[in-house]
Amino acid sequence: MAKVEIYTKFLCPYCTRAKSLLQSKGVEFTEYDITMGGPKREEMLSRAPGRSTVPQVFIDDKHIGGSDDLAALDRAGGLDPLLA
Repeated sequence: MAKVEIYTKFLCPYCTRAKSLLQSKGVEFTEYDITMGGPKREEMLSRAPGRSTVPQVFIDDKHIGGSDDLAALDRAGGLDPLLA
């Protein structure tokens, strides 16, 4: 199973959508709540240069992007192979 990480903020509807998609596929993921900033926010910014919004999703350390990027990848049939 792939290593999936997602950076989120409290009450973020896009974060909820991305997590729901992952959960619907039975994927376990590590969630980093960066609502209050801190070192995990800085980590996200360094891992996803130029992206400061949440969610930011990583699969096996590959940056996937945000909720729309994740959904588009799934629609194109590219998400399941990455999760296998």
